[in-house]
Amino acid sequence: MNAADLPHGYAITTSGRVSGVHEAGDVFNEVPFTDRERLLMDNALTDATRATKVRFNIFIGDLGADSASGADAVFPGTPEAARSVLIAVDPNTGSVEVRSGRDVAERANDRVCQLGATAALSSFRQGDLIDGLVSAVRVMAAAIGRV
Repeated sequence: MNAADLPHGYAITTSGRVSGVHEAGDVFNEVPFTDRERLLMDNALTDATRATKVRFNIFIGDLGADSASGADAVFPGTPEAARSVLIAVDPNTGSVEVRSGRDVAERANDRVCQLGATAALSSFRQGDLIDGLVSAVRVMAAAIGRV
């Protein structure tokens, strides 16, 4: 992601996360997640990244007609892609794609990625996106192991 492409009031932090401000007096039209859900997701990502030294990233959005190709296109633009794992979810199609970077491919191998996708799908089927993502991150971090 390029800082020039971000909307007014948004920036890329030194850790690679996108952070935005809410102008005083403006009303959010639609907030997709509650504060509690965002906190759960942030804590899961932070804990997993610290424990494994593998950067965990989440993408929620349209992956296109071919979700695998969509995830492949998104992955290189994620923070620290070479040493990261991406869990990409297209809520419109219910697809989940997991990718790992070249520097962590041995630790975040196909088996680990499949465990993450399976953990996510069970919650997604019950209509709980955040719980599925948190489960996927935790299961994958446990399978990757501590450094």
